[in-house]
Parts: sequence; C-alpha cells; structure tokens
Amino acid sequence: MNKRRSNALYVAWGAMIAALYVVLTYVASLFGLSSGAIQVRLSEMLCILPIFTPAAIPGLFVGCLLSNLLTGCVIWDVIFGSLATLMGAIGTYLLRKTRFVFTLPPVVVNTIMVPFVLRYAYGLEDAIWYLMITVGIGEVISICGLGMILKSVLWKNRSALFQQ
Repeated sequence: MNKRRSNALYVAWGAMIAALYVVLTYVASLFGLSSGAIQVRLSEMLCILPIFTPAAIPGLFVGCLLSNLLTGCVIWDVIFGSLATLMGAIGTYLLRKTRFVFTLPPVVVNTIMVPFVLRYAYGLEDAIWYLMITVGIGEVISICGLGMILKSVLWKNRSALFQQ
C-alpha cells in the first residue's frame, strides 16, 4: 500500500472512531450513564481499539474531547478527561500483544484521574476513594466487559477490517 493511501486510511479510521465515540457517548447520556459518580460510558468500550490500529489513539482522544465539549462538560473535564483517554489509549497500544492486560491502562488512568475532576471541577462531595471505586467499576464494565465483547467480535475479521 502506498504512503498516501496509508495516511488517508489512518485519518479515516481515526475520524470514524472519533465519530463513533461521540455517538456512543450521546446514547449513554440519554440513559444517564455517562456522567456523575457512577459512569458507564458505552464509548469507553472503544478503548480496546488500539490493539487493532494505532489510528484509534487520536480517534479516541478527539472523540472524547468532542463528546465532553458537546455534552456540556466543564473545561477541566474536557481537558483532563480527554488526556486520560489519550493516556489509556497509548497504554492499550503499548500492551496490545498481551492477552487481557491491554484493557487495564484506560481503567487505571480513568480510575485515578476522573474522581479528581468530579470532586474539584464539579464539586461532588464524595470522598476521592469512593469516587475511585465507582468510576473504576464503570470503567471495568465498559472496557473489560463490553470492550472484550467488542474485541471478540472484531478479532475474527481483524485483517479485513484493519488493513495496515
């Protein structure tokens, strides 16, 4: 595949992943799942996609950034939530050859960062440790649960779907 086509494919994959992230965040938001102390963002299941393509890294970052902007999050959530997703996506990519461990970077990063955003940007009065537990549970459901289901579905056709 020539370099120009490869670059275009990379950008297209990133854009599709970002768009899908935004749509899934809106769906979760409609059901009240994507914000607050207990968050089960359906879009977070996409954080496993860096095991298939590095284009998922900027796609997830931009998708999270746009989702947070479009759903009316405060600026600190837009910044730190998007950075947490970026760091988790990079970690997933770096651990892509492991069996299950690749799911842990986004879970760990969000479990550590998001509670501080909830506490200091939104003024939630819950203890940080409590918010870490609730956010962590939501991340485990989204990434380790739903994300692994998504991985299983995509894995069978990975070479056709994610051409290099």
